[in-house]
Formats: sequence, C-alpha cells, structure tokens
Amino acid sequence: MSADRPRLLYVTDLAYPARGRRYCDEDIDLTARLRASFDLALCHPGDAAALMDAFDAVVVRNSGPVLHHREAHDRFRERAAALGTRVYNPLHGRGDMAGKQYLLDLTAAGHPVIPTADRAEDLGRLPAADAYAVKPKAGADSIGLRFVPYGELAGLPYEDGELLVQPRIDFRYEVSFYFVDDRFQYALYAPDPARRWELVPYEPTAGDLDFARGFVAWNTLRHGVQRVDACRAPDGGLLLVELEDLNPYLSLDRLDEPGRARFAGELTRSLHDFLKA
Repeated sequence: MSADRPRLLYVTDLAYPARGRRYCDEDIDLTARLRASFDLALCHPGDAAALMDAFDAVVVRNSGPVLHHREAHDRFRERAAALGTRVYNPLHGRGDMAGKQYLLDLTAAGHPVIPTADRAEDLGRLPAADAYAVKPKAGADSIGLRFVPYGELAGLPYEDGELLVQPRIDFRYEVSFYFVDDRFQYALYAPDPARRWELVPYEPTAGDLDFARGFVAWNTLRHGVQRVDACRAPDGGLLLVELEDLNPYLSLDRLDEPGRARFAGELTRSLHDFLKA
C-alpha cells in the first residue's frame, strides 16, 4: 500500500442501461464521498485487468451483468489471483459471484429459499404452481427469464446443466436487506410486486433480520457489500430470491442524505479494515 492515502480502482459501467435504476448516479455520488479518504479512479469492467496493478485495491461496484463481459471478467479474476490484488468484494463469495448454484445448494439443505431445480428428475420436488420461472444459471438482471406451465418443463434442455426452474410465487412484496461486512445498514421494499425498483424504506422485524443475517453468515465474506433479496410468501414467511455479493445495486437514491452519508461512512470503514487485513 502507498505511504499516503490508499489508491482504489473503482469498477463500474456508467453507461449500462439498467431497468429502473441509474448506475451512473449511484456511483458518481458514492465515489464523490469516498474521495474524502482515498485516491480513486473509475474504470469500465473491460479495463480493470489492465489497470489494477497500479492500485492498492479494486472495488467492484455497478459493473453490470458478467455475462456481457465474461472474457474480460475471467481475465480480471485470473490476473487478480496472479498478482495477489485485493478485490472488494473478495472473489470467494458463495452467492451470485459464483453463479446461481447456491440456490440449488440452499434448496437441498432446507434453507428458506424459493425451491429450485436444474434437472428433469428433480422437477417433482418442486411445489405445485400455476407457472414456473425458467432462467439461465449464469443469468442476471432477469436476462433470459421466462414463465412456462408445468407440462412444458420436461421438454426443456437440462443436459448442459445451465437452466434453473422455480415455482412462480404469488408473493406479497419483495424486500432487500443491505449489509456492509456483517453489519446491517438498511432495508427497502417494493410494495407493488409489478414495480420491482420502486422502493421505499422498510422497518425489518427481529425475525426479518435473523433471516437476512443467516444468509450473510452462510456466505462467509468478512468484508464486502451484500444485498439479501427476499419475497414475502403467502404464508407470511420470507423466502430468499437472491444473494447478491458481486455488484449489488444499493438504491442509495432511496435514502435521505443522512442515510447516504452513514452508508458511505460504513463503506469507508470497511475498506480501511479490508486494506489492513
């Protein structure tokens, strides 16, 4: 690390056209706050591998779905491993960072997750539903998602192991819990299930936090930003939808100014701790 202020390479795709979100606004605001404590430069995910060795750490933020730059992402991971580069979030995450296999693993282990299968012989283990969500295992941002009736599931191509199937849940709403390291920061929810990114503040119960913290603990990331996405099932319980540990959008624009400042302060603390570890 440099003798003066730590140098951070902040990876983001400012031009990515995310539905219902503006990556650029979030990252411009957050980097403006981080500059109080770090020397910082922004780059596109396609340039990270070539630039990383000039920095003390690489911070991966709103870099867009990896499937849009898979080769560049693989080069980045390989080069980071070869150089011993510090990457935040660390690259050993067990959630979306490693693909969607965790949904299958958590289903098999009996965790409160939307039941998931990837083989024709396991379809009978899924609960009955009016329709089933079918999506690529390497997907993100609802890319490739479609809904089909149960009668069509058996005819899908499972041989390559790249499809996931889940029952369509008639949930009441979706809620997201945001963490820095293992510290809960805030929660937001979408009261209207049809408007996923029209979020408002949510006051979690003790049970809600136990649910979310359980998945953060399962992921075993000592440092990093994580978003635990869940849906409120018809029986009132929460089911995991996604454990986003690669580049979770934070919806910081839904917080007031003191809330955004607190989050930036927690992220700054976490980054300093990460660089000292």
